[in-house]
Amino acid sequence: MTHGHQHGHKFDIANLDKLRDPERLRYLNPEAVWSVIGAGPPRVLVDIGVGLGFFAIPFARHMREGIVFGCDISAEMLNRLQEVLEAEGVSNVTPIHSEEVRIPLGDQLADVVFMSNLHHELDHPEASLDECRRLLRPGGLLVVIDWKPEETPMGPPLEVRIAPERVREQLEAAGFQAVTRHDPLPYHYFITAEKPGGC
Repeated sequence: MTHGHQHGHKFDIANLDKLRDPERLRYLNPEAVWSVIGAGPPRVLVDIGVGLGFFAIPFARHMREGIVFGCDISAEMLNRLQEVLEAEGVSNVTPIHSEEVRIPLGDQLADVVFMSNLHHELDHPEASLDECRRLLRPGGLLVVIDWKPEETPMGPPLEVRIAPERVREQLEAAGFQAVTRHDPLPYHYFITAEKPGGC
């Protein structure tokens, strides 16, 4: 049951150019996000809904000894991502064609699982969060960034946005702990949660 949110609002691939808009760096800054999640740094990061690598590429540059698995349900998006990776000389991002609730990667391989501007698109958020938990090593970090449920200069319609309080409930129901909100982004909430160490 999705509490009135039956079907996610999907990104239209016709809007690909928006994903490369330099203006995004102003309000959705990968470096601000990395400053919160990059301790270690992680050796394996799974970016679900990778798009054109807006986060995956700068993260991969920080993770010189590590790897980013960039997952997307769109083969066309992944083809474009591969072109961007080659053009920018990034070799430690691996594009992965996935389904929404099934990521074809092994159990407990990730230090960080990352989702940006995706939660409001999920048709089955509970199943997707269970899959994130499967991918994470014990003590690993799940990151959820999505649009605040308020008027912003851009972004999806207000009626499809998911309140951060609802995301917290879903994370806790999926067995995550230490659910924490961070506020470096003007139009997005930014939540981290840990997979318990003993599971």
